[in-house]
Formats: sequence, structure tokens, C-alpha cells
Amino acid sequence: MTAIPRRLRDDRGAATTQLALVVPVLLLLGMLVVQFALVWHARHIAQYAAVRALATARTKSGTAAEGRAQARRSLTALGGRILTAPSVAVDRTMTQTTVRVRGVVMAVVPGLHLHASGTVAGPTERLTAPGGGQP
Repeated sequence: MTAIPRRLRDDRGAATTQLALVVPVLLLLGMLVVQFALVWHARHIAQYAAVRALATARTKSGTAAEGRAQARRSLTALGGRILTAPSVAVDRTMTQTTVRVRGVVMAVVPGLHLHASGTVAGPTERLTAPGGGQP
């Protein structure tokens, strides 16, 4: 039998070693892409819930509690699993209504806890006289 040159035998297993080093890095990069896509989506969900809550709370007969309830319904319908532990804050005054929706984004990458929020504000509906004062 002929002997295999030593140079050819030294490369055996190199592809396996390279694969074992590269695949985890590629998987981590893929998971990071998915994680940041979820953050982007969660921000849109939070903003949508805040807009819906503002539309409810800023009406003349609306209340802050009704706004919070509307935001919770919107979050349940759209982001129950993506935006976890949501908090809704509605501040309603005579002239301005502000809604803040915050939450933790579902984790794809272990140990990475990112937050998403949405904030909107608008004037509170009220009756005024033609000169700008109260009727």
C-alpha cells in the first residue's frame, strides 16, 4: 500500500471545526435580527394601542379609565405575546390628554430584555364659545 502524504492528513477535520465555530455565530446573528424585528413590531403595537386609547379618552364624555380599558383591549387583540407586561398611563386634563403605553418585548435571545413604548397626546374635546372662552 502507498502511504498517504502527511500534508493531506493534517487537513482532516478542519471543515468540522470551522463549522462548529461559524454556525453558532450565524444562529446568534439570525436570532438578533428576529429580536430587533420583534422590537420594531412591538413599538407599532404600543403606538396603535396608545392612539386608540387617546381617541377614547379625549372625547368630551370620555374618561382616563375608558382610555386605559381601550388600550388594554387593543393590546390583547394585537400584542398579547409580543408586548409582555404592558403598562398604560392616561393623563387627562381639561385641555390635554396624554397616553403612554410601555412593555417588555418577548425575548428571542436569552438574557436580552428590550422595552417598547408608544406615546401620543392631543387636545381634550370641550365646548368653547366663539371667542375662545367657555360657554
